[in-house]
Amino acid sequence: MNIKERQGSDIRVRFCPSPTGNPHVGMIRTALFNWAFARHVGGTFVFRIEDTDAARDSQESYQALLDALSWLGLDWDEGPVVGGDYGPYRQSERGDIYARVMSQLTEAGYTYPCYCSAEELDARREIAMKEKRTPGYDGQCRSLSQDQIDAYEADGRSAVIRFRMPGTDFTWNDLVRGEVTFKAEHVPDFVLVRANGDPLYTLVNPVDDALMKITHVLRGEDLLSSTPRQLALFAALEEIGVASYTPLYGHLPYVMGEGNKKLSKRDPGSALSMYREEGYLPQALLNYLALLGWSMGNDVEFFSPQEMAAAFTLERVNPNPARFDLKKCTAINGDWIRHIAQQELTGHLIPFLEGAGVVTAPPTQEQLKTLNLAVPLIQERLDKLSTAPELISFLFKDVVAIDPALWSDGALDVLMESASVLEGLEPWNHDSIQNLLKATLVDGLGIKPKFAFGPIRTAITGHKISPPLFESMEILGKEICLGRLSAAIESLK
Repeated sequence: MNIKERQGSDIRVRFCPSPTGNPHVGMIRTALFNWAFARHVGGTFVFRIEDTDAARDSQESYQALLDALSWLGLDWDEGPVVGGDYGPYRQSERGDIYARVMSQLTEAGYTYPCYCSAEELDARREIAMKEKRTPGYDGQCRSLSQDQIDAYEADGRSAVIRFRMPGTDFTWNDLVRGEVTFKAEHVPDFVLVRANGDPLYTLVNPVDDALMKITHVLRGEDLLSSTPRQLALFAALEEIGVASYTPLYGHLPYVMGEGNKKLSKRDPGSALSMYREEGYLPQALLNYLALLGWSMGNDVEFFSPQEMAAAFTLERVNPNPARFDLKKCTAINGDWIRHIAQQELTGHLIPFLEGAGVVTAPPTQEQLKTLNLAVPLIQERLDKLSTAPELISFLFKDVVAIDPALWSDGALDVLMESASVLEGLEPWNHDSIQNLLKATLVDGLGIKPKFAFGPIRTAITGHKISPPLFESMEILGKEICLGRLSAAIESLK
């Protein structure tokens, strides 16, 4: 079947990060688009680990990648943990495969050894730039005789292995950008294997795509310039029988950060771990990342990952750069916090409350009862889960610490009057509390609500800003509230 005719279950896409450092949002955006495309067409989403760089790769980063996709709900059909027919799915375990393919490429005349030192390459590159020629490898070792090779070897030089480019222009129909052309002069012969024998990305990535039957490659625009090399290598892989077709390529738009520069893993807002620690919901983060280069249409900006997958088409991917806006991401997170059921929100909040010491781990039944009453009070006010502990910690304490600077003039009189009338209040609920205090302080004494209820809020919560005061007093109960009012009065006398 022609690659362009493949559809449905024949379509195979992949997400293939390197385990170097922590996952970042640009990487996750790529994973999301591949996942959504596979789910939309009923194809296969392959998760592959490109860990051939022993100096930079780490087991910790590898585990972080697995945890990230699992947390986000981007389930993969083949890859680490789940297995599949085309494993192993870690490149560090596929060395024999790359060695075999390299032997086939060399035997077919597609490669040659290059003995040029880094210093020689730099010197020739500088000359080319001064002469206003395109810098890049100049083919110095392309046609070495055996005598020249022997002389280099005798001199103690070791060789990298380069791929012999065909010297023609490359044009392809990019799935996102349309027709793209690279002139031959901008795509020189490139290195496949280091001098120590380690294979490079330029070899292992296309070889794995070929052997894993990848049909569509969706990746970042930063890899656009590597596509001609991969097209040339795929032609060679087809010729030697390793590949049966060349995948279709689509390059996703850049994600821009501060100063309109490409968002990098070094930017503070790029680390996925920050969003987990600050309390962003997985579906909210994916919702926002989907908007960085893709549109649901009809100005719809609030949708679940499943709704995105149902509507996802490559035609709706915008090739123009997308700007990462943390404020908008946070706003969407707030929308999702308000959207989910209270019980689900409670489950998300518990780890943050445990971490802050607000509740025990696990929470007691009494704490869970209080939390279930508190969540409706803060659900409309949260934009991140991490702000919840400070907002509701007063509901789980016996006493609250109060900064003396929070007290306003006249606070003592307000507190004494409030304690006096609340002493005999029955029943104790938010309506009766509000009605009594309003009648006593606002209507009876003519105190403006801000000055009437502010001191009470401070005495009860320890803050000037809190969840709804009267509902909070109902949750705490009469005894605790009167105790806090009494303690505040004593501190002001």
